[in-house]
Amino acid sequence: MSVGGVDARTPGLRAHVVVAREHFAVDVEVEVAAGETIAVMGPSGAGKSTLLQALAGLEPLTAGEITIEGRVVDRAAAPRVQTPPMNRGIVLLSQEPRLFPHLSVRENVAFGPRAAGVDTRSARDSADELLVRVGLPGAGDRMPRELSGGEGQRVAVARALAASPRAVLLDEPLVALDPETAGEIRRMLHDQLAGVTTIAVTHDAADAIALAERLFIVEAGRVTQSGPVREVLAAPASGFVASIAGVNRVVGAADGGALRVGDVRLCSADAAAPARAAAAGTPLAAVFRPDAVRLVTADTADAWRSRIIRLEATLAGIRVHTELCQVDVSLSDAEGLAPGDEVHLCIDPADVRFVAVD
Repeated sequence: MSVGGVDARTPGLRAHVVVAREHFAVDVEVEVAAGETIAVMGPSGAGKSTLLQALAGLEPLTAGEITIEGRVVDRAAAPRVQTPPMNRGIVLLSQEPRLFPHLSVRENVAFGPRAAGVDTRSARDSADELLVRVGLPGAGDRMPRELSGGEGQRVAVARALAASPRAVLLDEPLVALDPETAGEIRRMLHDQLAGVTTIAVTHDAADAIALAERLFIVEAGRVTQSGPVREVLAAPASGFVASIAGVNRVVGAADGGALRVGDVRLCSADAAAPARAAAAGTPLAAVFRPDAVRLVTADTADAWRSRIIRLEATLAGIRVHTELCQVDVSLSDAEGLAPGDEVHLCIDPADVRFVAVD
């Protein structure tokens, strides 16, 4: 599978990873230019962590090849190449910092350079400089047990950078942090990984937007969508992408410049919509925000009927899940609503965008 979209810049990481799993095979091609950061998102169990484990050399390839800066570090076919993890120039950062508990913060950061033959004083001086860069000046003498979760992740980043990696792999490093700390670490990662070839697996669209230039969606072991982050989120090709982008994605068929799904006919004011909807029966998806949909009376023009499946409390009010789409309403507007109720809904065509369905 070709993902494309990368220009002819200096080669960074190029990989075709095939790993056989119990229920399906992970089969992903990815190319990251030198100094570029890409994000990878997908449902739980889709193969994202397997991809990173294979790139890091912790999961054997069933087929495929991995190249770092033009050097083959893993190849399943003959002549077989299987470079040990410590010699690949790839650092994997996971949800846990995994610091050496018996070493000080400074010695944790200096460990990689010292193991590579750098003299002790130079390695320690460099470690102190890196600790300043990640926001922990003067923390060198502390022990890992004395650090908060956010501080531990900062040290882990400093230790990774100390090894002068050819590529950095992030496996949801912010998932265990509170929102405020996660925001601080996200900004630090953006600053410190600038110019470092990076693949960031995340479950949060905010991470993808803040850290990455491009976004790859992996579902059931395959790349189902890729491109610039905001473009992917604006035109979701699956229900999963729509969910992380926080929008509705209603799939139907073109019908005279509109989209029809059952008895519902949706229109769009998007200038490109008529062209996309020109051929009757062409599969289309309508994308729109839950807060753009309105609860209306039965006699409202262009309203459609739908049944409530469930109600979900949100920070702003209530999200009404109906058979067709999700609707955000205030607490007062939701008063008296219950699962099973029939409601009438309406949306302004200016709030609807049509996207092609592959």
